[in-house]
Amino acid sequence: MKIHIDKNIVEFIPENEQETASMETLWRVVVDCAADNKRMTAIGEYIPSKQNLARFHIEGVSATTQYTEDKAVEECTVICTTCNKYMALKGGDAIPVCCGRPMETTD
Repeated sequence: MKIHIDKNIVEFIPENEQETASMETLWRVVVDCAADNKRMTAIGEYIPSKQNLARFHIEGVSATTQYTEDKAVEECTVICTTCNKYMALKGGDAIPVCCGRPMETTD
């Protein structure tokens, strides 16, 4: 994963499918289109020579929060009935979580 910093803007650029999937999951957890977005707070320290790992706590998300792993059976459109966000999915794509619940198919 590439990380690009320009003043107060940070960009995370996934470099493979696994990183893209992880970024999508992180986005779904942190971004709430109907309410306030969650904050990530650093835990501990980041010293690459000691341990090349950075940890963050996501405020407002309990450790037991579950997110759907359901997949679209075929190509379809899903909608968030809270914020009216639409997404086109291909067969096999994961059903997104928006506003705290799985999006619903419209087709």
